[in-house]
Amino acid sequence: MTQPFLKILVLHGPNLNLLGKREPGIYGLNTLQDINAQLFDVAVELGVELSIEQSNYEGVLVDFIQGTFDVFDGLLINPAAYTHTSVAIRDAIAAVAVPTVEVHLSNIHKRETFRHHSYIAPVAIGQISGFGAESYRLGLQALVHHLRTASSAD
Repeated sequence: MTQPFLKILVLHGPNLNLLGKREPGIYGLNTLQDINAQLFDVAVELGVELSIEQSNYEGVLVDFIQGTFDVFDGLLINPAAYTHTSVAIRDAIAAVAVPTVEVHLSNIHKRETFRHHSYIAPVAIGQISGFGAESYRLGLQALVHHLRTASSAD
């Protein structure tokens, strides 16, 4: 049986463009370019097409999420600080109803108390955090597995 062709949007939120320089003790030494290259390699292995975007602006991220409707099969998102503050991003994900996996480099539940709450988690199919750049790989694999399992159940 042939696997369905899937298109996945990867969104990186604010300050992730500074990875490799920004607080390496928390976020590691991998740059955003390193993470994107790893994701493209995994996408080839999984046989999926990726589009990757990054923005420091909430409204731009909302626009990207709204753009998934009838274009993308899934969304892999690291909303970064917007995780804890953005009802707009949460509502956009709920509105388009695209299966979404939330990822974080650090374990947000072991950090400052204000980082423990995610507005995104209730509208995501899952959340992976605390594995550094591997969180993205694990998140992409989980999302693709979910999509393929859901489509084979139809």
